[in-house]
Amino acid sequence: MPHGRPALPAALCALACLLAGAAPARPSQTPGPLPATDGADDWLAPYREISRRLLRAAQADEVGWHRLAEMTDTFGPRLSGSVGLENAIHWAADRMRADGFDVRLDPVMVPVWVRGHESAEIVRPWPQPLAMLGLGGSVATPPQGLEAPVLVVRSFEDLDAVGATARGRIVVFNASFTSYNETVQYRTAGPSRAARHGAVAALVRSIGPRGHRTPHTGATSYPPGVTLIPAAAISAEDADQLQRLQDRRTPVVVRLTITARTLPDAPSSNVIAEWRGRERPEEIVVVAGHIDSWDVGTGAVDDGAGCLAAWEALRLMKTLGLQPRRTVRLVLFTNEENGLRGAQAYRDKYLHELDDHVMMLESDIGVFPPLGFGFTGSPGARARVAQIAQLLQEIGANRVESVGGGPDIGPSAQVAAIPSLSLEADDTRYFPVHHTHADTVDKIAPDEISRAAAAIAVMAYVVADMPMRLDEQ
Repeated sequence: MPHGRPALPAALCALACLLAGAAPARPSQTPGPLPATDGADDWLAPYREISRRLLRAAQADEVGWHRLAEMTDTFGPRLSGSVGLENAIHWAADRMRADGFDVRLDPVMVPVWVRGHESAEIVRPWPQPLAMLGLGGSVATPPQGLEAPVLVVRSFEDLDAVGATARGRIVVFNASFTSYNETVQYRTAGPSRAARHGAVAALVRSIGPRGHRTPHTGATSYPPGVTLIPAAAISAEDADQLQRLQDRRTPVVVRLTITARTLPDAPSSNVIAEWRGRERPEEIVVVAGHIDSWDVGTGAVDDGAGCLAAWEALRLMKTLGLQPRRTVRLVLFTNEENGLRGAQAYRDKYLHELDDHVMMLESDIGVFPPLGFGFTGSPGARARVAQIAQLLQEIGANRVESVGGGPDIGPSAQVAAIPSLSLEADDTRYFPVHHTHADTVDKIAPDEISRAAAAIAVMAYVVADMPMRLDEQ
């Protein structure tokens, strides 16, 4: 991976320097105390002009998209333990300091899994390659590869029903994609379930919609006591081909080669930047994404876009001189994809502060057009979030769904019952490229980053500035 950190294009650099150096202007109107009347939304009146300013500023330039392009083009994939991830972390910290924020790197030890060379092919009834990607955490095959007959199943129940028939075979899980939360179990638990039945390897139909024979990687896990077998994802089209051959009672033999290895843990960091509160700086509103990615594609959609949208939200507040009562903390978590070590490290380091975390917001579902937020918290806090979301009708991001949060903010939010939000977006363009070679910046329009940043900025600013805490009665 490249080690250099190239400068921004001249015009963009000039703009960034101007924004970073400008003296913050005070907001035109400082909101007063919330009225005592429950359920009324007139307390939002002072925030309406502020939200309009944030929306206009967000959509007036493309700084977020250009920074996303610079990060992903320059450093490429950012799997934990890679040079690309560490260079991207230091690049982000340098840019945030240039924006004028207090920045620190919180150390985290992360797992290191290296893909190596890999391939899969049908050797009988007729030689032909399969589109595949090894699953994160997979063990290697023997150096010469592994060749075995295939058993295709559609579910765990199907596998259990055939039992010992799986012994000595490569089990293929051909479960059609319904939703990510429902289908991902075959990637995370499928290989270990196959191993319990004596399988020598597992292939999992990619966890994503059918599209252009694209395999999707992702993490798998091996519980203690289970034999470790090689595991890979294959495209939906290839899984269906193997299914058809089996349905026609045509014996199929596949050769699988994986040279992956797991190395000792390596040092990494969470990136922390803060826009300090003017009255209650000890109270924290977190906006976040994860800066690591899988080792295919360039991680623009998952989750470079989430990082840049959250970062832009903070920059917009500072640029407009909108300094809220509470501190807004930007966190770019490391190691979300294959360990959640960054999430756990944040919880442990700031355990003594978590009671002062007013809200945590994560963006990790892409930014294709933002639709609103998911929310987890008390009914009173939900009502306030729904009222704040009214300020985002102009960009169509005013929905509030029943569940919110995310894998990185989850450990902290659960420990301290912190109200948690997730930016919700149209996922019809997200899952086709999720964890694939196709996850590149061209999939995202500049205005989508801008609208996502605007939505996060408005929500975070109002929650950080409200005279009372979001979850206060």
